[in-house]
Amino acid sequence: MSLNLAAALHMHQELVDERIRGLHREAAEQRLASRIHNVQKARRKAERASRRLLAALARA
Repeated sequence: MSLNLAAALHMHQELVDERIRGLHREAAEQRLASRIHNVQKARRKAERASRRLLAALARA
């Protein structure tokens, strides 16, 4: 195998590896964003429930 071919194969493998690492980073960022969204949604739901409870207690 010539040196240029070996260098090209090595460069290709490095690009593939970097793409895989990038995809892993993107997936981790998406999981984090999803967890943040779920927490925010749960917080809003809890705040609405708290307001309904306070309103019900005020009527009682």
